[in-house]
Amino acid sequence: MIKVSIKKENNLIKQIKITGHANYDEYGKDIVCASCSSILITTVNAILSIDKDAINYQDKKDFEMNVLKDDEIVNKLINNMISLLEELKHDYPKNIKINN
Repeated sequence: MIKVSIKKENNLIKQIKITGHANYDEYGKDIVCASCSSILITTVNAILSIDKDAINYQDKKDFEMNVLKDDEIVNKLINNMISLLEELKHDYPKNIKINN
């Protein structure tokens, strides 16, 4: 199962950690993992294209993103990412879990 952990401070998202594997299908063919990865990569690239100092992230075995700046556009992009992950969870509740 993919586990999404969201840490907030003053009602703003400050950190997102994503661990695990969806186990929907075999590695390399898993549409839930592919969807999650696409959501993450698109969001990170969009944020970095606006402000390279707004976040830092690591994407090795697990994904971790720290929000470094309180910016309206960055916050909207991150909230959109969370909404997309919530939709994915709605469609595949046995494969992704989100903890706020």
